Amino acid sequence: MASRILQKIRVAQHTKCYRQSSKFTPQSLYGNNCIRIQNEQVRDFSHMLPANSRLSQLQGQSGRTHMNSKLKNRSPLLACQKHKTTAAFKVLDGDVDTSSETFKSNHEHCKELEERVEHLVKYIELGGGEKGMKTHVERNKKVFVRDRLRMLLDDYENDFLEIGTLAGMGMEYGDVPSAGSVAGIGRIEGVWCMVNGNDATVKGGTVYPIGVKKQLRGQEIAILNRLPCVYLVDSGGAFLQLQSEIFPDKEHGGRAFYNEAIMSSMKIPQVAIVCGSCTAGGAYVPAMADETVIVHRIGTIFLGGPPLVFAATGEKITSEELGGATLHCKVSGVTDHFADTEEDAYETGRNIITSLNLSLPSEPDVYDEPLYNVTELTGLAPRPGVESECVRKIIARLVDGSRFQEFKTMYGPTLVTGFAHIQGYLVGIVANKGHLSQDAATKGAHFVEICCHRNIPIIFLQNTTADESLMEMTLDDESGETMGNVLRARAKMMATIACAQVPKLTIITGGSFGANNFAMCGRSQDPKFLFTWPGAQIGILKPEEAVRQAVQAKFPESVEATEEEKKNYEMKISEKIHQKASSFHASSRMWSDGIILPQHTRKVLGQCLSIVTQHQIQQPTSYGVIRM
Repeated sequence: MASRILQKIRVAQHTKCYRQSSKFTPQSLYGNNCIRIQNEQVRDFSHMLPANSRLSQLQGQSGRTHMNSKLKNRSPLLACQKHKTTAAFKVLDGDVDTSSETFKSNHEHCKELEERVEHLVKYIELGGGEKGMKTHVERNKKVFVRDRLRMLLDDYENDFLEIGTLAGMGMEYGDVPSAGSVAGIGRIEGVWCMVNGNDATVKGGTVYPIGVKKQLRGQEIAILNRLPCVYLVDSGGAFLQLQSEIFPDKEHGGRAFYNEAIMSSMKIPQVAIVCGSCTAGGAYVPAMADETVIVHRIGTIFLGGPPLVFAATGEKITSEELGGATLHCKVSGVTDHFADTEEDAYETGRNIITSLNLSLPSEPDVYDEPLYNVTELTGLAPRPGVESECVRKIIARLVDGSRFQEFKTMYGPTLVTGFAHIQGYLVGIVANKGHLSQDAATKGAHFVEICCHRNIPIIFLQNTTADESLMEMTLDDESGETMGNVLRARAKMMATIACAQVPKLTIITGGSFGANNFAMCGRSQDPKFLFTWPGAQIGILKPEEAVRQAVQAKFPESVEATEEEKKNYEMKISEKIHQKASSFHASSRMWSDGIILPQHTRKVLGQCLSIVTQHQIQQPTSYGVIRM
């Protein structure tokens, strides 16, 4: 068993000194010389980075047929329909002039943002930095959270869809890398599971408000997609100085325990693996799980630790005596499985998933790759708020065989709708190509209704423009009628999307401004997943328009001010507004599920479609009152 598990670990550079042995310890995994600290001034953490970063370039040949060799023979009791790539759909014209100035400019801009993403991810993968990592391994005898996932999951490097990687950066209370946890969806014994692992190297595993928000988002994804939840618990409890933002409200920490109970009642399995401290409220995560595993001499569960016991009673007691594996497996019964090592714990966790007795759907095993190179998406990525003529060329690089059955091509041309396959899954696509006019919104609502009738997942490629033309309208009857028509059409589109019971996936490729965000299935419309490209922007107004209005509000005509004063204020406010509209700010606040690179979009969409169809239950879509 040990050799099989250890062979699956694609160790990071900081695990090069690892030796396979039948006795699994942090020393055998990481080696005594793997963490090299020469002096207090050493700040280069590069030797601790995983050798295979999750942002490594995806390689593939355009136009080839993909054979899914990883699929197992599964019971088709809940099998989703397997679609063959059909030659009936028209092949899109995806040719693009890569030598044009526009393409080169977009490519260079996208590459700069990509480098920024990669830099942040490398920083985040270091967790709490060298000191925290040294303490975690040498003093606490623990394994790093990402290596725990390598032991637990079937294929961490290629199959793990991480959520909220950039969460917690630039918060008002400081950086909390990845919000203090690693969360995402990965396969365990072939079953897609939502996994949330505390990173105890980050501020000792202390939970911050953004950490609570990330955990609740993970549970929301699990509920929406009926995914088993696995919690790798290693937390020191809430950060008490911010308890007013963590404890008392409905969407604060206690909601996680409520969600555990509700999911269990929905027959969504809840599994906890205690591989560190579970203190105070954190003790209820394993206590409320369906099954719980605890690691000997590492895992502990108690409401108050030894220092609190000594302060209250004067009694000296060890953590193991107070709430260790022996006590909870033999005396209290809070935990169900005793594991001698972390390796044993994750093997037990895998066995628990095997025992869930789930019937999994079959998956498409043969599909065509796009005819056009996905790496060219970096030059096609739209600038926020600018009408894109390249939307069909983008679609040609995302869908199987670059084939697309367009719907209402000539009507409402600023919205592109139609059917395609992505990694063998039939999908509907709704993509912006300019202003969301009355005709475009009417067309969008019609198309969403069709997808609901046919039980087809919908993918929204969002690049909306701001409504300057509507704001500049005069108050005459003609303008009022035009505005009313647009509002009614968009309201209808919002209503159909809100009520749609088919899976909805949103990718913000460019701008996402104002009410158009709602009409194109923004966060408030409950998409099952929402990702952004690095150059995306989100706001009520385009940043440039928001800056103009802020300057006008600060310096109205009645206020005397020099041009230099106005210019200085504009520069100051512009930087702030642009920063808060960026995809990086949105990701750090968990307004999106993360930033993905354009060339990775097809793979991510394929993973999402596989996830949402694992336990898909077809529910009829019903609508309320919709104004005509």
